[in-house]
Amino acid sequence: MTIDDVITKSAVTMGTLIAVAGVTFMLLPVSLLYPALIVSGLVGFVTVLLVSFRRVVNPALVLAYSAIEGVFIGAFSLLFEMMYPGIVTQAVLGTFVAAGVTLAAYKYFRIRVTNKFRKMVLMSTMAFAGVMLVNFVLSLFNINLGLRDIGPEAGMLAIAASALGVVLAVFNLIMDFDYIEQGIAMRAPASESWRGAFGLTVTMVWLYTELLRILSYFRR
Repeated sequence: MTIDDVITKSAVTMGTLIAVAGVTFMLLPVSLLYPALIVSGLVGFVTVLLVSFRRVVNPALVLAYSAIEGVFIGAFSLLFEMMYPGIVTQAVLGTFVAAGVTLAAYKYFRIRVTNKFRKMVLMSTMAFAGVMLVNFVLSLFNINLGLRDIGPEAGMLAIAASALGVVLAVFNLIMDFDYIEQGIAMRAPASESWRGAFGLTVTMVWLYTELLRILSYFRR
């Protein structure tokens, strides 16, 4: 596992996701917007679990996730762009700026990921994902817990949930950077580069969606 491997694999996974998202954003009929969001969101979630819990990384599954999540991100972005023109560009820039600042802080302040930090972030992330999944399922039955919303009419619960999501995404980015750094230092197998690239892609997608929601809360 080398830094060049990780950069190459990350470029492949992110490139696949961005390409599929771009095609979906431009060509997806509005009538299929919500079905595409629901199906790709659920399939993408299952794919994340399949990749995460496998002992040996399967590059085909990683690329499948990138393509599936590309559909989701394309549809998700289209939904917001139709409501608030220009918001997608702001969210994309915000995502890469946040990731860049996090990487700079990790490197220059020499942030160290302890076992306690790792355990707290993992538990918090799993709890957050579980609550959001329950909220998503309930929303299919027109039950609104107020945790997910779009636009300035969003309540404090939705704003707090998105803010927490951004914080957790940044913490997960730090863990991704640490995993890659430790893997290179310990001379992990080259196949682990796919796991590093996968982790970065998942976290960047999460950070982007939360920033997109937050930006919508302050739009008129």
